[in-house]
Amino acid sequence: MTDAPRQETPDFRSTVFLPKTDFPMKAGLPQKEPGILSRWQGEGLYQHLREARRGAEKFILHDGPPYANGDMHIGHALNHILKDMVCRTQSLLGKDAPYVPGWDCHGLPIEWKVEEEYRKKKKNKDEVPPVEFRAECRAYAQKWVDVQREQLKRLGIQGDWDHPYLTMDPEAEGTIVAELLKFAESGQLYRGAKPVMWSPVEKTALAEAEVEYEDIVSTQIDVAFEIVESPIAGLVGAHAVIWTTTPWTIPVNQALAYGPEVSYTLLHTATGRYLVAAALADDFIERTGLEATKSSSPLTVANGDEVGVFGADPRSYFTFPGTAIAGTICRHPMHNLGGFFAKPRPMLPGDFVTTDSGTGLVHMAPDHGEDDFALCKAHGIEPVFAVLGDGKYREDWGWLGGQGSVINPKFNAPDGPICEALREAGGLLAASADYKHSYPHSWRSKAKVIYRCTPQWFVPMDRAVDMPHAESRAENRWDNEGGALEHPNATLRQIAVQAIADTRWVPEKGRNRIGAMVEGRPDWVLSRQRAWGVPITLFVDRKTGQYLDDPAVNARIVAAVRAGGVDAWSEERAQEYLGSDYKLEDYERVTDILDVWFDSGSTHAFVLESGKWPDLLRPEGYTGPHADLYLEGSDQHRGWFQSSLLEACATRGHAPYKAVLTHGFTMDAKGMKMSKSLGNTISPIDLMKEYGADILRLWALSVDFTEDHRIGKEILAGVADQYRKLRNTFRYLLGALDGFDWDAEGVEASEMPELERYMLHRLSELDATLRQAIADFDFNTYTRVLIDFCNEDLSAFFFDIRKDCLYCDAPADPKRRAYRTVLDVLFHALVRYAAPVLVFTSEEVWTTRFPDRGSVHLEALRDLPADWLDAALAERFEGLRALRTTVTEAIEPLRRDKVIGSSLQAEVVVPAGVPEADLAELFITASVTRGQGEGVEIVPTSHHKCGRCWRHLPEVAEDSALCGRCDDVVAGMDA
Repeated sequence: MTDAPRQETPDFRSTVFLPKTDFPMKAGLPQKEPGILSRWQGEGLYQHLREARRGAEKFILHDGPPYANGDMHIGHALNHILKDMVCRTQSLLGKDAPYVPGWDCHGLPIEWKVEEEYRKKKKNKDEVPPVEFRAECRAYAQKWVDVQREQLKRLGIQGDWDHPYLTMDPEAEGTIVAELLKFAESGQLYRGAKPVMWSPVEKTALAEAEVEYEDIVSTQIDVAFEIVESPIAGLVGAHAVIWTTTPWTIPVNQALAYGPEVSYTLLHTATGRYLVAAALADDFIERTGLEATKSSSPLTVANGDEVGVFGADPRSYFTFPGTAIAGTICRHPMHNLGGFFAKPRPMLPGDFVTTDSGTGLVHMAPDHGEDDFALCKAHGIEPVFAVLGDGKYREDWGWLGGQGSVINPKFNAPDGPICEALREAGGLLAASADYKHSYPHSWRSKAKVIYRCTPQWFVPMDRAVDMPHAESRAENRWDNEGGALEHPNATLRQIAVQAIADTRWVPEKGRNRIGAMVEGRPDWVLSRQRAWGVPITLFVDRKTGQYLDDPAVNARIVAAVRAGGVDAWSEERAQEYLGSDYKLEDYERVTDILDVWFDSGSTHAFVLESGKWPDLLRPEGYTGPHADLYLEGSDQHRGWFQSSLLEACATRGHAPYKAVLTHGFTMDAKGMKMSKSLGNTISPIDLMKEYGADILRLWALSVDFTEDHRIGKEILAGVADQYRKLRNTFRYLLGALDGFDWDAEGVEASEMPELERYMLHRLSELDATLRQAIADFDFNTYTRVLIDFCNEDLSAFFFDIRKDCLYCDAPADPKRRAYRTVLDVLFHALVRYAAPVLVFTSEEVWTTRFPDRGSVHLEALRDLPADWLDAALAERFEGLRALRTTVTEAIEPLRRDKVIGSSLQAEVVVPAGVPEADLAELFITASVTRGQGEGVEIVPTSHHKCGRCWRHLPEVAEDSALCGRCDDVVAGMDA
């Protein structure tokens, strides 16, 4: 007897409509992205986009020029990703949003690097012809422009890369000169001697934006100046004591300052009597180690026939007000050297004198301090220019001739030449090299800087001037929330303050930051004493000291620089520019160059207004701020934002921008500033090799970039996980839409089931949120809500519920058709939403489905029907989703204890008041009934499982048999 043949379980897998797509789950971005980038370049995608948006509303973001010096760093990457996001999202809205990248090419960093190469070859830069030296600087800059351009393109930044703007292009240099001469022609330039930030290492003046502050330890000294005359008889023969952390400034002292509101005392010691502020007397005694006796007898002040006696304060020091010191004269500790050192040192009233530290008396060196200069100038005391550009004293300067550099700690040390000389003269009361404080440094050379009085060219901030180059005041109006700019006879500071008020600042705190800077800033120092830059193209009358203001001369200069670049400003061609009306021997040709911030501050003139980039032009007759947006790091409130503001306000009467967006700085994973010395820098180039550009972009657009933010391996791993979820969402959509034909399958929203209509409502809400995020430049919110929608509304909810319908319903079933219709709507919306963020992946998604429909980056957002919004339906579904979560949580313990295998084996009892809906489908359970209680109950089902859809239904006679729906579908397939 043989065994009966075993019945095999039927296999219905071939009858299930599973998603089909060639779109791979594994991204392989580092390998795939370069090919996509190459295709875009070959097809001229950027030019196609310009043609597609021609005639549309303009949105102009003006690119702040990065410096052409070194590889792209993480700050470059973040900055350019944000700019790309702005332009792409505005393009999504249907606007014409061109992007022209640019580079800052002049200035000290490049010159410094070229000099370094000379030093390695033991060559002296000063022995090289200037034309040859500038050519090497130009070549160095071009090299790094080319390198950075390719690195930025690799990020997926879309722009006119074949035609960037460079500040070293002759046309740009000519425009910068033309802008400078607008200042000259309107009387907004003057040459004067003022203390400015000076780098002895780089031998040039520096702007505030070129200075950074670091903590250092300095020598602090207390120096005694003998009082030789005073209306207070008891002060004669005593010593006024000053305290300073810059011993090198004592040899150029010319006066002492006291505080009129400060109370002073005279301390008696075995070695003499010392005048200090009463509030600082104890500190002085501790520093010097003197055994001082508090003054016990009153001092008298002769005032005609009256004698004033000053009473004691609660500290028991006998005190008198600073006003009584007026008329007191001291002498320099080194007065025995004669000459400059023998001149009287008057004591002058200074409102800036405080009792925060020191002695309450401040020594004045007008060559080396802004307060010093102003106070001394007011009393007829002029600078002496004793310290040269390299930080050394003039050869004829006392015992210090040729010595220095003044920033050398050894030169200023307690045993250095200055302290030793003061000690020998009996003027040094105390000296110690232990004072820690913040001190300015050049951000390029990292060397300490000094205040040094030199002849420089300035733009006055507080001189009322007429600006002939600005539009007429009556026409110079532009709408910005009802605001307007109108500045007859205003100062540059006033115009700039008004422009700040009428500009949109994102985040808002930027307004106060730049406002405070502009309100308190000194005159703008334009001149630099270097070779690589745009020259200050002025001729100065040797007799009057006034610069020549002749439009014809200026026009010849501008034309020559436009044609030949900065080398055109030469002594050989000087008479050519002066023409026949002037003789060269009567004029000095200025050889200083412009502050590089003037270069970048003028970019709006030669990039946005010149017509060289027609896509950036505004309609004829437009007179307001040209750029819709400037976007840079928050450090540019004192840099490019401010120089652009001042340049445009001085020449056009308004800011060059309508809005300014600032971002913070990227820190390492621990929140520390990145530094090569710390070894915690992260290269975006290396990150792209490991992760791909889209992961880096997703990181940049996920962080709150308006504040300082972090990056690190763990952070990027989290970003990569988010990327995988987004990619899988698109992979599902592509697979589920395989073969979809709108004409054959499309369903109108009004004919769809409630779940589909609810998803259209949610899509409409998402669309509104994303559009608002674009308007707010809130890309953190944009990215977050997009990811949340894909993960929570789609993958964990809609897709999860409808997979049964997709897999098992007949292709012609109305519900399946409705589902696929909504998937098609979702696809078109989501691939567009994601395109500005994941530029490569969205293109891969788009071309996978539509290989012959061009690039997704040519697409714009579709306007969604207003009637898709259904608040009542949404409210009902939000309640059902909350109940679904409760049901899922109630099922989980049974799954964990293996009472049931999946939610399809659960029978659910819900409260009676739950709204009507297909709850079993919504919860993905065997059945749902309404009970009398308030909570949710779960019991295992006793029904058999359909062999095709796996649902447990009463109609299934035995396991692996088919339910009615599946039986009909399979029968139809067989037929």
